[in-house]
Amino acid sequence: MRVYVPLTLPGLAEAHQAGELGPAPLRAYAVTPGLREWYVSDDIEELEYAALTRAAAASLRMIAEDGAAPRKRVVVAVDVDDKAATATPGVDEATLGQVALAGAVRLSVAAAVHVDAEEALEDVSAAVAAVPAADGGDEDARFTVDGAEDHELLWFGVQEIPGLLK
Repeated sequence: MRVYVPLTLPGLAEAHQAGELGPAPLRAYAVTPGLREWYVSDDIEELEYAALTRAAAASLRMIAEDGAAPRKRVVVAVDVDDKAATATPGVDEATLGQVALAGAVRLSVAAAVHVDAEEALEDVSAAVAAVPAADGGDEDARFTVDGAEDHELLWFGVQEIPGLLK
């Protein structure tokens, strides 16, 4: 099963130094029954993209919680055994596609690292600032937060992590 672990750049630096994503339980996003029902598609690539998008939204909120974190969303894609991930109960907006990983995952086995391009910084920064108001129901703020999703995350190999941390 492919899972998408949301991080910040400082979180990626910690994982790189430790050599693993963790500690457990580790929050991630994957193609869960709830995500399948919500997205209404049988195309696995579309469903995995939806899970990646959910992880990117979680990364945005992690950045909002860490005022010092650079304004780039970070998601690490990892393949794990199906039994290693447990779907979060419920199908509300906050937990859609969310899973918990039972143990830490070696970073060396990650399939890819997805990070915002420089061109996304302005929109991601605006989205980070708008998160509290959006979560409070402000529709204009929600529109600003959703604007970050207009930017595709770039794909990087695990060996490229040191360059991303500069």
